Amino acid sequence: MKEQAKFASSEPVGRHRLAECSWGEINEPGAYVELGTGDLYRVPKEALLEGSSPYIRKESAGGSNLMKVTADPFVTTLEARMICAEHNIKPNF
Repeated sequence: MKEQAKFASSEPVGRHRLAECSWGEINEPGAYVELGTGDLYRVPKEALLEGSSPYIRKESAGGSNLMKVTADPFVTTLEARMICAEHNIKPNF
């Protein structure tokens, strides 16, 4: 007898909301997108160590918020752009 073919479900996968934070609230490594500009910032764990280099410091008259795209700071650019598109964030990278 022939085996029946099995098909994967085409139902949408439940989306989760990305974490939003300010520059001063970044305490985990990952890839972050600045909501105002769409710029991608990669924050490796080494950047979060006290006194380590490189240290990211942004000064601006206005505040800016970031969305954590993924916990992987080395995510491919294409994958980061796809995650942004899924969450209605216009990337600028």
